[in-house]
Amino acid sequence: MSKVKGDAAERQAEEFLKSRGFAIVERNFRTRMGEIDLVAKDGETAVFVEVRSRSSSAFGSPEETVTAPKRRRLILTAQAWAQSRAWEGPMRFDVVAITPAETLHIPDAFDAAGAW
Repeated sequence: MSKVKGDAAERQAEEFLKSRGFAIVERNFRTRMGEIDLVAKDGETAVFVEVRSRSSSAFGSPEETVTAPKRRRLILTAQAWAQSRAWEGPMRFDVVAITPAETLHIPDAFDAAGAW
């Protein structure tokens, strides 16, 4: 996916989450281990959001592209975020999957061990 399309998908996901009461804390948090598209708060929970989009389902759904190696990188990056912010509250990993037909929010898409 091009950077322009990726940025547009992230903005769409951000607006979608904000409309559901999430507060966006940070965008594109990067470390040498990886990047988290959006860091949000849902109540007292820090939510690390991976945004995926596809223009067609011909090659599978967007959420299917969040592979085990990607989940491991997200977990390590989230740990770095939490450490850098001295965050001790609850955390979870969500996926926002965007297609032309829908925007799908998957709360608690995987756990801190990377399991779906």
